[in-house]
Amino acid sequence: MGLFGFLSKQLVDVIDWVDTPGTLAARHPMQGREIQNGAQLTVRDGQVAFFYREGQLADAFHPGLHTLETGTLPVLTALMHWDKGFASPFKADVCFFSQKEQTGLKWGTAQPITVRDPEFGAIRVRAFGSYSFRIEQVPAFAVKMMGSLERLTVAEIEPQLRAAIATAIAAALGTGDIAFVDLAANQAALSDALKAAIDPAFAQWGLACTSFYIESLSLPEAVQAAIDKAGAMRVVGDLDRYARFQRAEAIEAAAAQPGGAAAGGMGFAAGIALGQEAAGAPPAAGEDPVAQIEKLHRLLTLGAITQQEFDAKKSELLGRIR
Repeated sequence: MGLFGFLSKQLVDVIDWVDTPGTLAARHPMQGREIQNGAQLTVRDGQVAFFYREGQLADAFHPGLHTLETGTLPVLTALMHWDKGFASPFKADVCFFSQKEQTGLKWGTAQPITVRDPEFGAIRVRAFGSYSFRIEQVPAFAVKMMGSLERLTVAEIEPQLRAAIATAIAAALGTGDIAFVDLAANQAALSDALKAAIDPAFAQWGLACTSFYIESLSLPEAVQAAIDKAGAMRVVGDLDRYARFQRAEAIEAAAAQPGGAAAGGMGFAAGIALGQEAAGAPPAAGEDPVAQIEKLHRLLTLGAITQQEFDAKKSELLGRIR
């Protein structure tokens, strides 16, 4: 019986199509055969059937069971000049189209897209994700995609769709209006924006992009490493101040050991170095003298500076606030 479930005889009296996953359209095998008056047409859920006469679109049928006669074929009746209906068999092409949503499809940038980022300059971005679509305007799809093919599948048109997606993404991201870090941080909004850019390309083929998601937005490894390094430098800030902070941490850790600060030779030595910096080096511009005194007192308590050094520096700092 085959895919279409028709009777193997010269006259066709049953027409239907059992669509399979991934199949978008199929032409009913009509070569050398004619449709008889009163034939039954079955259109299942998610399908639409189109009748063509010499390449010209005639009648369309939506889900349901249809009896093919003059009343149900008004356009074909007019094309074939059936003034009083027809009683004899007739020839016509019948195409079935699936309007079900095709889901779980993947897209990706085969080559990195060069984007002019307002923060990092020209960078190359890779993007990957998923999308789904369905046939929205069957006449446009039939003309531009199906043509004279006997059968058309998702796999056969996917390369064309992915190329359209890549072009739309390149145009949308190439403006450089939004920094890459902001794009990566709000992928939901970016997905919506890119879907809007893709919609016109799909619409010209009679398709509707029903969903579009970005799952990964990345930079080349070298660029990402440079960004990570710059971020780390911003966190650390002034490396000299960071080094002093590390030494203070060493003092505190040494003081927590049995025997206090004296028990940690290296920590104590680091404390002396820090104490010398605090006692002898000029404070950073705008640093609060009272805060400086508090730091010195902590160093005195830990044994990193002497009472004489503390008193001398304390007098100097108090002199600044009098």
